[in-house]
Amino acid sequence: MNDRHFDELATRFAEKIYGGAKGAIRLAVLQADLAEALPDRPLRVLDIGAGLGHMSLWLAQRGHQVTLAEPAAPMLEGARERFADAGQQATFIQAPWQELLGQLTEPYDLVLCHAVLEWLAEPETILPVLHQLTRTDGLLSLAFYNRDALVYRNLLKGHFRKLRSNELAGEKQSLTPQKPLDPRTLKAQLEDLWQVESESGVRVFHDYMPRDFQAKAELHDLLEMELAHRRHPAFAGLGRYLHWICRPR
Repeated sequence: MNDRHFDELATRFAEKIYGGAKGAIRLAVLQADLAEALPDRPLRVLDIGAGLGHMSLWLAQRGHQVTLAEPAAPMLEGARERFADAGQQATFIQAPWQELLGQLTEPYDLVLCHAVLEWLAEPETILPVLHQLTRTDGLLSLAFYNRDALVYRNLLKGHFRKLRSNELAGEKQSLTPQKPLDPRTLKAQLEDLWQVESESGVRVFHDYMPRDFQAKAELHDLLEMELAHRRHPAFAGLGRYLHWICRPR
């Protein structure tokens, strides 16, 4: 199995993720967590697997110096256009994560790695690279597709055969990630390199709502409730994605 890039699926990816409430909730949770965690000064930021640059643009608009690294040319071009439309500057690098240490000479105050691990053939291999790219007094913003939420969703749907066979990875052309991550396994893999300082669930209830309830709900109500419950001890672990802010050991 190889790492998955999104050259051929860039437009579909953008529409699927950011065209509705799912993307709005994801951005709201990530932004709320970072707004709480970041120091009040300009930072050097590296966004690995930056996609269409939504999070990077938000940070650039707040005065941070942003570098976007993305292997898929259509995605990176979309990010360039987004920045140009907003009148913001950034550095754009078309490269997979394996090439970044050879191109970047100084570590960053903040490294973003959002929705990347679940598309890698061996997700744990990126963790030491993230550590090298982060300053000793810096932060890592790590968001990943949560295997627990996928299991729960399949339980609710009665997909017991799929669960018995443990076949939870997405199909080749699916936007369901190929490597959903077990948070306990990932935390053990992080242990030697990172201290996890905060944990939030992204979409802790929205994706479990019946579709007619989703359609009736106002976006501002969804955002309010998702933000209010993102760290609830009973609900945070059900987030379709988990967002951990980590500090290097």
